[in-house]
Amino acid sequence: MPPDTALPFSVHHPLGTTASQIAVINKPMDLVCGTTLPFHSLVFETYGILNKARNNAVLICHALSGDHHAAGIDKDGKVGWWDHYIGPDKAIDTNKYFVICPNNIGSCCGSTGPTATDPETGKPYGKNFPSIQVRDWVESQKYLMDHLKIDCWAAVIGGSLGGMQAMCWSLAYPEKLQHAVVIAAAMKLSAQNIAFNEIARRAIQSDAEFKDGHYLDYQTSPKQGLALARMIGHLTYLSDDALGRKFGRLVNSDGLGTAEKELGEFEVANYLNYQGDKFSQQFDANSYILITKMLDHFDLAQDYNNDPTEAFSQAKCQFLVISFSSDWRFSPLCSRQITDSLIGAGKAVSYIRIESDQGHDAFLLPDTRYQNALGIYLSRAASELEANSL
Repeated sequence: MPPDTALPFSVHHPLGTTASQIAVINKPMDLVCGTTLPFHSLVFETYGILNKARNNAVLICHALSGDHHAAGIDKDGKVGWWDHYIGPDKAIDTNKYFVICPNNIGSCCGSTGPTATDPETGKPYGKNFPSIQVRDWVESQKYLMDHLKIDCWAAVIGGSLGGMQAMCWSLAYPEKLQHAVVIAAAMKLSAQNIAFNEIARRAIQSDAEFKDGHYLDYQTSPKQGLALARMIGHLTYLSDDALGRKFGRLVNSDGLGTAEKELGEFEVANYLNYQGDKFSQQFDANSYILITKMLDHFDLAQDYNNDPTEAFSQAKCQFLVISFSSDWRFSPLCSRQITDSLIGAGKAVSYIRIESDQGHDAFLLPDTRYQNALGIYLSRAASELEANSL
């Protein structure tokens, strides 16, 4: 046999081929909106080994369009969305931690959401799936925590919307986590962010195939609108420098005659169209609308007299806050505000600003300084955990 290059990638991957699991939560869950889910299912993946004390578990919280497949290779050969950072000897070290990543309710990647069957009608929930808040995601994750018989998270980690979940965990269940890692997040969305989300939703709702959200009943999908929504969103996750370095004003002139070449399609346009079309084949439009509205309504301090310092006074864990210099969606100022509020509340917090030209997407991409900062912090946390277990 030829050497290793002939073997499937999954053979070489330290986590190998990962398999999803399903937790069926047969308990009613009251949502913030006042509706009750009689039961719900969560799809999740795990990496590493839960120790005998069951205290080395780390919860990974995904962002808007994320899912449970955070690391390793799935059965279809897809690499996990945070594979650069989860695994043996990586920043989130599976030699030390038992890592759990669930797909949250309201999504469309296997957990209960708009594409799931409504027990009252026997049809997909569709647009009738109840509105949800970040607190509902945390509550559902707490049900999973109980299902797995884990009493306290070693850490709750997330970027973007995932970071909002980590902050919410620290307030909702302060005794249930030792560390919160908040990456490229904010305590609430700016008006500009809300505006971008509204434009994306309007793009979906304007698609003739949207059918007022009942497109599943017609066995169709508003793919053009969803693709456009993703193009809008994806553009805000990038930086001008990153786009310029990758595409500049390059034109794809393949197949064009001499007279047409000057009017060829820009490569950046091809890239965005590709990203939008790919996403529209994989994600559900009602889920996208539902989760972007959840983002819009998140306000960490709303129930604490609009005082973030008062809000964080509830927390008992240690914090790591990370921002990226070129992130204009959740700018370093947002992370500084989180850090300053934590300091004001007398909490143990470390903050690092990573120089990067990758925009908001930087939290997903390889970066040596980012990897080292996250790895050193979590390695220290693992050492403290081991010392306390003796």
